[in-house]
Amino acid sequence: MTTRLLPLLIVLMAAVLLALGIPLGVSLAGAQQQDVVVDRIDDTARFAALAQFVTESSADSPDTDERGATLQKELERYHDVYDIRAGVFDRNAKPLSRAPRTWYVPTDGEARVAFEEARAGRRSHDPEQVWPWQRHRLVVASPVIRDGDVVAVVVTDSPTGPMRSKILRGWLVIAAGLVAAMLLAVGAALRLTGWVLKPVRVLDTTTHAIASGRLKSRVAVAGGPPELRRLARSFNEMADNVEDVLEQQRAFVADASHQLRNPLAALLLRIDLLALELPEDNEEIASVRTEGKRLAQVLDDLLDLALAEHAEADLRLTDIGELAAERVAAWEPVAESKGVRLTGTCPATTAWADPVALSSALDAVIDNALKFTPEGEDVEVEVSSNGTVSSVVVTDGGPGLGDEELNRVGDRFWRSPGHQNIKGSGLGLSICRALLAAGGGSITYARHEPHGLRVTVAVPRTGPVA
Repeated sequence: MTTRLLPLLIVLMAAVLLALGIPLGVSLAGAQQQDVVVDRIDDTARFAALAQFVTESSADSPDTDERGATLQKELERYHDVYDIRAGVFDRNAKPLSRAPRTWYVPTDGEARVAFEEARAGRRSHDPEQVWPWQRHRLVVASPVIRDGDVVAVVVTDSPTGPMRSKILRGWLVIAAGLVAAMLLAVGAALRLTGWVLKPVRVLDTTTHAIASGRLKSRVAVAGGPPELRRLARSFNEMADNVEDVLEQQRAFVADASHQLRNPLAALLLRIDLLALELPEDNEEIASVRTEGKRLAQVLDDLLDLALAEHAEADLRLTDIGELAAERVAAWEPVAESKGVRLTGTCPATTAWADPVALSSALDAVIDNALKFTPEGEDVEVEVSSNGTVSSVVVTDGGPGLGDEELNRVGDRFWRSPGHQNIKGSGLGLSICRALLAAGGGSITYARHEPHGLRVTVAVPRTGPVA
């Protein structure tokens, strides 16, 4: 969830910063250009004041006219100092004074437009905005008015390099501020998402723990938004109710199994007494005995399942290889009596498990494998480990299960339709799963090629969290 929420917050914050930064950058560029334009307007106004009394005749010999000479010197000094072309032109664009002396008003372009506006008695419009990647020049023109008439025009043509450099530096400062603000925003987003999602992560972990069989797990109601704290409290209430219901169910199954065993034992005893009065080969009595013993086995398995689901795991650091080798050795006589080859590859490897529960689970799996493996086939037990779990894999040479059957194997009272004639209650693998889940273990089923079933019992190698 963090990977989805955090990018969303970052994109939103980036959009907000850009929405603030872009107008700020545009405003900065406009302010810088406006300062330059205002300076040029002041300069043209000063030159216009000097040029008011420069007559057209002075254009032929400006150096002999004192006012014309003064104006020419000012223009030249202005050009030398600021590298800005400036000139005074009559209404026909004929130069009266200019610097450099080779400069003239072009017949078209921005400078000509500004000249025509000034000749009409208006100061030229503000130039279009010049951006740092453009090499345009700024042209400002002002009319020279004498006795109410426009007698000449002052034109300045400025390079924009210094202005563009200032704009770029200002943009860099703004960009640095935006980056710093973005870093702060990302840090705040990380803290915010951590604060918001911490209860969700705790809730997810607790849910997984309960789904794995650790029904005592609860969510610590602390931190996070009020809505998530209420959700945590509601979750704990739900978990308490579920645990109570399951506890009542277990108690009922255990009590019912225990209470039914006594009358069933009495019933079987009466059947045995009745059999004494009948011929030994009476098929009805034999069938009743068989069904009675099967019912007794089902009750025993139900009681074992209820106890397995209720019992707390006694986790210890256990040598899984040694324990599996012991179970293989214990089941070898049974395998020999069935004509099945039982082999084990059990290298030493340690993991955290309840030795009694794991032994019972392995007994159930090996018993199931021997039960369904025909004479002459193999049952193999192999122990392995990786960084997180140790596994005991039991493969058999039996008929195996189909895809739909693999999805149901381990369900209570479920037995494959093709194996109904084989002795069993359908609770053995359910008991195995309950025993493993109490200690954080698991059991999975898959096909074993070319035929048979592959059962993997896995237990964690990391110790329980205190």
